[in-house]
Amino acid sequence: MQFRQKALAKLQSPEELDVPVRFARPQGWLVLTVTVVVMAAACFWAVTGSVSAKLNAPGILTHAEGSYVLQSPVAGQVTAVFANEGDTLPSGARLLSVRTGQRAQTVRTVAAGRVTTLDARIGAVVSTGADLATMERVNSANDPLVAVVYASASGAATVPVGSPVDLTVQSVPTQRFGVLRGHVQAVGRVPQSRQQITGFLGDSQLAEQFSAQGQPVAVLVQLDRSDATKSGYAWSSASGPPYPIDSMTLVSAAVRLPAQRPIDWLLP
Repeated sequence: MQFRQKALAKLQSPEELDVPVRFARPQGWLVLTVTVVVMAAACFWAVTGSVSAKLNAPGILTHAEGSYVLQSPVAGQVTAVFANEGDTLPSGARLLSVRTGQRAQTVRTVAAGRVTTLDARIGAVVSTGADLATMERVNSANDPLVAVVYASASGAATVPVGSPVDLTVQSVPTQRFGVLRGHVQAVGRVPQSRQQITGFLGDSQLAEQFSAQGQPVAVLVQLDRSDATKSGYAWSSASGPPYPIDSMTLVSAAVRLPAQRPIDWLLP
């Protein structure tokens, strides 16, 4: 009953028409002003600003033609080796001799190249099809190096030709000599299988490493040349390492992608 009497008393009282109505407190106006300013600044940055991005992927220093594995055509015992690792041989050069029974079979190079791995030694018994050596396809020791970067299919799709690339070389201390410079020369059209990578690099273990996260796309990086460095290539430091860099050295690549305006993320 007490609640009902208060309600009736309020209905019988005159309305306070002369009391001013406060729509917002000063603190509310401050919050509203700050919100509008922040939104305006965000819209301006979305239209005029830019955001840079990088694609990180593993890779390797090699030559543009890749490598091939030389296999034994016969079963027998290796009786002579005519080359050493690091030698550059012409096509058809003698590599080693395999004796099968009373006959010796000379194994020759299929194409000109540099011996990167020599698996067979004197006295070793090999079977038909056994790996004897890995040959890197080069015509001379002065052929320029390239980097082959194995990126994911989705990442490689965002890489345009000509993009600058920073390469961290496994055998070079980055803090002292910096990173190797290069530019994207070509981007593969389709992902590569483990067998394809093995066929190009001549190394099944590297192929397994590069395809561990799925079939990657090969990105060919041309190294920037420089006459001021011992290696003959451009580095982020003034002189780079005081020694040449070798083929089949692992690298970590950071491909610098074109800058984008934030508003482009919202547009179809």
